[in-house]
Amino acid sequence: MNTYMTFITNVARQKPSTLHNSETACPFCDRDTLYKEGVILAKEDPFLIVENKFQTLDRAYQMVLIETEACNHGDLSMYAPDYLYRLFRFALANWEALEASGKFRSVIFFKNHGIHSGGSIYHPHMQFVGLTDVDYRERVEARQFMGLIVDQQPGVELNLSTFPRAGFTEFNVVLTDRTKLDEFSNYVQIAVHFILNVMNTKYKSFNIFFYQFEDRLIAKIILRAPGSPYLMGYSIVQVPNTLADVVEKVQSLYFSK
Repeated sequence: MNTYMTFITNVARQKPSTLHNSETACPFCDRDTLYKEGVILAKEDPFLIVENKFQTLDRAYQMVLIETEACNHGDLSMYAPDYLYRLFRFALANWEALEASGKFRSVIFFKNHGIHSGGSIYHPHMQFVGLTDVDYRERVEARQFMGLIVDQQPGVELNLSTFPRAGFTEFNVVLTDRTKLDEFSNYVQIAVHFILNVMNTKYKSFNIFFYQFEDRLIAKIILRAPGSPYLMGYSIVQVPNTLADVVEKVQSLYFSK
């Protein structure tokens, strides 16, 4: 089971960072240059999927889904329902097409947001990475998507993980009926909004990781803050003793009648 990838440091050093330097010009806002110099892989206005100019991983192909035309057009927590649904349909259709192409052993699909998310660009975007040698599913366990139910409908549920991958606050949105994709999108947005506006107002950072696992489509939304030494040094995952309180808080804010 291969879980190591070679990181190309000299390429990474060239990457711009608008999260760490507000004076750096945003490459995703400059659509004229993207069209002239970039490799446009898919388009559905205003969404674009482009080849990542900075290919920092060996034996991988990195792509970026640009969500908005400009940095100041909001983020996922603010999108209007129709915009949100269009984005998710576009993103998931292209992810599944990449998986079905046979070019990669697996394709990972994720989103960074905020200073502690591992990202470098503020502009709302998601990423696809086609992996030649690594199958992400080999390191995934069913229990990592189990948790205390926050809300559920036939075919889709939102839960708070009781067996998190990284620790502390991880929401799971689990879809078993693909006709409920809009409801899936709503649950993801609620989890993101709660993290940014209630739980993580200091660091305002999160990741979303998407999985195709056991005939289910799953999004795991993880609150990001400075890393735990227990996790980094010993792979020991911490689970808060306040999970039920968090569930009640989310229910009172977003699902109370």
